[in-house]
Amino acid sequence: MTVRAILTDIEGTTTDIAFVHKVLFPYARTHIADYVRSHAKEPFVREQLAAVAQEAGRTLSLEEAIELLIRWIDEDRKITPLKALQGPIWEQGYRRGDFTGHVYPEVPAALNRWRDSGRQLYVYSSGSVQAQKLIFGHTPYGDLTPLFSGYFDTQAGGKREVGSYQRIVQAIGLPAGEILFLSDIVEELDAARDAGLQVAQLLREGSADPAARHPQYPDFDAIPV
Repeated sequence: MTVRAILTDIEGTTTDIAFVHKVLFPYARTHIADYVRSHAKEPFVREQLAAVAQEAGRTLSLEEAIELLIRWIDEDRKITPLKALQGPIWEQGYRRGDFTGHVYPEVPAALNRWRDSGRQLYVYSSGSVQAQKLIFGHTPYGDLTPLFSGYFDTQAGGKREVGSYQRIVQAIGLPAGEILFLSDIVEELDAARDAGLQVAQLLREGSADPAARHPQYPDFDAIPV
């Protein structure tokens, strides 16, 4: 297959789901109240709080907004202002050395191999662009961010929506059929395929499904590109 660009998901694809759910989310939950209270007058936080109120459909006090943000974390909601506020909180954790970004062992070499072969690399995740760069910028294998040509988050749209991938294709500037999307989520792969992209499903846990509607691979090394 002709592949000139590779667009990859993070959670369950490059990175263990447990890192996100057992490290990043609890850290944000612990620190988000103090962060919002101490930065509430700053333009960035004010903008996100206004977006939280818009999402809620009513005016919120500061404490009501904080309570809602915590509830969204508990519910694993993919809501843009929450993701935006989590970014600087996680940045604080990375800089303090509270944790290191996780990637599967074969990922760095595969990314370097694909990039060296002339392919462009992109990320598309429900986490904010800042959060994406933090994960790849603080790995045990060093800073991987120079390998990527661009990053996309929920501002491009939901990951199970065909239109999101159409917008990403337009931004990348290549024919959809020359872009390969990697994810562990079938519904995301469905949407990408319907937008014309090639797709590959990562099976980090479990065995292959013989009735699967997308090509399945156990890791990046097995993907034939």
